[in-house]
Amino acid sequence: MEASRIIKRGLYLDKIQSHISKSVIKVLVGHRRSGKSYLLLNIIEMITATDPKANIIFINKEYYEFDQIRDYHDLQFYFDEKFLPDSNNYFFVDEIQEITDFQKCIRNILSKELADIYISGSNADLLSGELATMLSGRYVEIRVHPLAYSEFLDFYQLENSSVSFNRFLRQGGMPGLLHINQENEPINDYLQGILSTVLLKDVVARYNIRNVYFLENLVRFLADSTGSLVSAKNISDYLKSQKFALSPNLVLDYLGYLCNAFFTNKVMRKDIPGKKVFEVVLLY
Repeated sequence: MEASRIIKRGLYLDKIQSHISKSVIKVLVGHRRSGKSYLLLNIIEMITATDPKANIIFINKEYYEFDQIRDYHDLQFYFDEKFLPDSNNYFFVDEIQEITDFQKCIRNILSKELADIYISGSNADLLSGELATMLSGRYVEIRVHPLAYSEFLDFYQLENSSVSFNRFLRQGGMPGLLHINQENEPINDYLQGILSTVLLKDVVARYNIRNVYFLENLVRFLADSTGSLVSAKNISDYLKSQKFALSPNLVLDYLGYLCNAFFTNKVMRKDIPGKKVFEVVLLY
């Protein structure tokens, strides 16, 4: 889709605008198909509107033509090929977690102030460990969510009504649904495809999950328990009663993997005094 036809997400563009051309890495995180790729195109459109001669270097690791970029050496080589020394360079990398040790290239470009950098990823590990240490606070993280209800109304050009709200509750706010036949079956197929991709690529493959059957059942359980307290110990105890041994720590690991893939959110309780903060009871 051409940038001029992309629907703008002003909520995020307003946050990003003040960081354009600043010496910080703009990091967009959120689960797959939440709109990060289109938001990057929004940013490119915003930049070129004020800087028509800007040199845009863009990589999307979900596109086949960038399949050869597999590690930080490949990433640096591609950047060097596209870099123009007499221009304002802007470097965009979508789904950067697919590139091994990408942080080494990004730090090099940032340290030498060669380009204004924008990266996106579909896993919370993007800013964990070595990357956060290497960048030492020289980044700003922007969490990209599916459409809020107000955005949903704008995307579909709907009036605020009970009918619109029920539709929002039924199909959710994945931006890509705008281009899907609005019948229930195509919508469900699209959402099921996203679920499968997130679980298989961002959880099972990334963390070498062996017990996929339990993971799928855990996802069903969390979906059925939205807004409720979830106890890893209670889950473990129930499984033991079913002759299926799984420790509370392993259940917590699986819950953490789902959080890292932005499939679910962890909310810490505020009503826990003293040592009870260590109890294995979280709200997901």
